[in-house]
Formats: sequence, C-alpha cells, structure tokens
Amino acid sequence: MKSINPATGQTLDEFDELTDAELDACLERAARAFEHHRSTSFAERARRMTRAAEILESEKNDLGALMTLEMGKPLRSAAEEAAKCAWVCRHYAEHAQALLADEDVQTEASRSYIACQPLGAVLAVMPWNFPFWQVFRFAAPALMAGNVAVLKHASNVPRCALAIADVLRRAGFDCDEFQTLLIASSRVGDVIRDPRIAAVTLTGSEQAGSEVASVAGKMIKKTVLELGGSDPFIVMPSADLDKAAKVAVKARMVNNGESCIAAKRFIVHRDIATEFERRFVAGMQALVIGDPMDPRTDVGPLATPKIRDDVAMQVDRSIAAGARLVMGGKRIDGPGNYYAPTVLADIPREAPAYREEVFGPVASLFRVESARDAITLANDTTFGLGASVWTRDAAERDAFVRDVQSGAVFVNAQVGSDPRLPFGGVKRSGYGRELSRDGIREFVNVKTILIAE
Repeated sequence: MKSINPATGQTLDEFDELTDAELDACLERAARAFEHHRSTSFAERARRMTRAAEILESEKNDLGALMTLEMGKPLRSAAEEAAKCAWVCRHYAEHAQALLADEDVQTEASRSYIACQPLGAVLAVMPWNFPFWQVFRFAAPALMAGNVAVLKHASNVPRCALAIADVLRRAGFDCDEFQTLLIASSRVGDVIRDPRIAAVTLTGSEQAGSEVASVAGKMIKKTVLELGGSDPFIVMPSADLDKAAKVAVKARMVNNGESCIAAKRFIVHRDIATEFERRFVAGMQALVIGDPMDPRTDVGPLATPKIRDDVAMQVDRSIAAGARLVMGGKRIDGPGNYYAPTVLADIPREAPAYREEVFGPVASLFRVESARDAITLANDTTFGLGASVWTRDAAERDAFVRDVQSGAVFVNAQVGSDPRLPFGGVKRSGYGRELSRDGIREFVNVKTILIAE
C-alpha cells in the first residue's frame, strides 16, 4: 500500500499488506478483546475516550498535516477535522451511559425492561475523504457501547489509519480493542464472512455499499451504509440572498468538493436566479487554489488522479450533452491532481451532472418556477442524503421539510454532521444512522427482559 501526496505525486511511504495468517491473528485478538472490553464500566471507557479527545485537541495541527499530506484537504480544514473528532469522543464519553441505559416498560409482569448490550467486533470500512472524522464518528460510539472495532481504511490513507489506532492506544484502549487492518478491498468480503465479525459499517460508494451489503446479508449480519449524495441547495426569493450565495460556495467546496454531503445541485427560483448565479460565480472565482499545506489555500488537489479524471469526464460529457459552462471545466497544469472550480448551468436531464454524484469542485445550477418545482427537481435523483433550503416563508419551509426526500433538511444553513443529531440517508444514499442516540444503538443487541415472580 502506498501513501502518495496528491499535491505532488510523491510517494510518502509504503506498507506491506497483512498476510492471511496475520489477518487471522488480528481477528482472533479482537474476539478475545471483546470478552474483556464488554465488561469494563462506562466510567472506564469514558476516561479513555476523554483522553483520546485531549490527544486529538493537543495534536490537531500535526494530525491535520498528516491528513493534508495524504489526501490533499486544505490544512486549516484538516486541523478542524481533528478537533471535531475530539468533539464526538467527548460527546459519547459524557452521554453513552444514559443513551444505553435500561428502559423500564410497564407490563403485567413483575418487571419488564429493555437492555442494550454490545454485539462484538464491528468491521468499519471507511473512506479517504474525511480520514479521521469518518472513523471516529463510528469508533467513539462503538467502543463506548462495549464493542471492539476493526478498521479497513481506504488504501490511499494508510498513515492516517495507523495514526488513529495510535491515538486510541495512547488514550488507554487496548491495542486489540481497536485494530487497523492494512488489507486490499478485495479481502473485505472474507473478513465479513468470518464468524468473529458481528456487524459491518461502511461509508463509501454505491458499488462498495452494494457489495458489502450483499456479503453481509448472506451471513445475516447487521450493516449500516452511508453512501453517496447529490444534495440539493434550494434558494427561494424570500431568502437572504447574500448569505445564501456565500454559504453556497462553502457548501460546494468543502473538502475540495469531495464530500458526500456537499451541496451539488443548486436549485434557484427564476426570480433571483440571475443574481444568485452572479454572486455565486464571483465567490467561486475568488477561491485560492494551491498547495494545501499553505494556510491561505481554499482548494487543494483531488485525492487521486482517477478521481480528477472521473470529474473531468463527467464535466466534459455534460457539456457535450448541452450544459452551459459558466466557469472552470479543466484540469490545472502542473504536478498534482488539481481541477479548476467549475460551474455548469442549463443542464439537460441526460447529462451526468444532472443526476450523478460529481465528487469534486463542480456545481450544477438549475432554475425553477416554484417551490413545488424545486421539490420535484430535488427529488429527481437516486440519492437522498441531505438538503439545504433557503427561505423565510413558513409555508415553503414546511413544504420542504415535509416533502424533500433526504435524511436531513437544513433550513437557512449548510448541511453538516453533529454528534447530537442522527446522520444518514434514504434511497441509494444508504440506510441506518450514525451519531446521536440512533448511532450508538445501531450496534447493540436491544434485548427484551421480562421477569415474572
């Protein structure tokens, strides 16, 4: 496995994959660690998780630099990601016990109650785009619930994967309670089939989710899938147009545009569409593209050459289908996987930018006649992860909240993830939830107990 700097193409490090015997030993250690970890107290788990938060906070700049060098996100946002991981650790350290507390239910029996008990070793198949956050938002609730975790991280971020395991080890978790498996994606199916794995969570592409769910389904193992998104960003005439346009730029370009919950389709009422486009394009043009290690940089390289080439192909095919190129639409010459911030408009239904997820710095602009048309267009996709709607009209707000098909609707705000709120999607964006009470309960046995005396 190679760690390659996407800004330069330079190989930073190389790692050998685990052999079959080494992988088997990892899974055996995880099974043994679960028997011990499940019996630790919430107080002890919380002490360790709080220590992990302290390490993440104190080392956020160094950990951020590691992320930036390995996958290309701007250094400023990488440090913020490490700090956000500390937030989710603290959240579950403080609230896991209450979220999983026994729940009494009134029946005719002497006592009836619901208990939440850990399942065992949970396999996490995680992506490269938020290499720390995606892992910690799974690991914090899983470990606090008494499960143990094995991580199969994306193959292009092995140094991040090993660093996460090191943070948790230094925080006090046994090295077998959280393990990083340096294996190829082709071996994930074998891990899922192993009886020592109790459940699986995956964040990634539709194809990866389908393959994991298929194997897990045959083995009758619980899965949580957080897959792609083509999130709408709807702007109506009553909105604060200046604020909406500024947030729109940020919402599209977060993480170099490589985010499942980045706004991708900007659906704007015709009465304000021209002015919104002017402001939005001006904001996109003002972005600083460059070395992601430079604090002044807003947009760095895409994570791999293939991702850049896929984005370029989707844009080229969309233009060939009749989309209007407003700005950008080209690779940036020189080393690294850079692609220019791009805006497309007048996009026909048959164009890739109409309904495919474009995982890079490309925005699609649409004009609609009414709120109802905006809802219809927003739902005209196979995805349903998040949606951002901008209106100060109460009736419009209620209609968007009720009728937009997505796992989240943010009104007059950018879609984001928060440990206090459930996160996940509908349709081909996946199923199950991460974060909040729902997330920590995904990987527990919700056990019914009835005592008759």
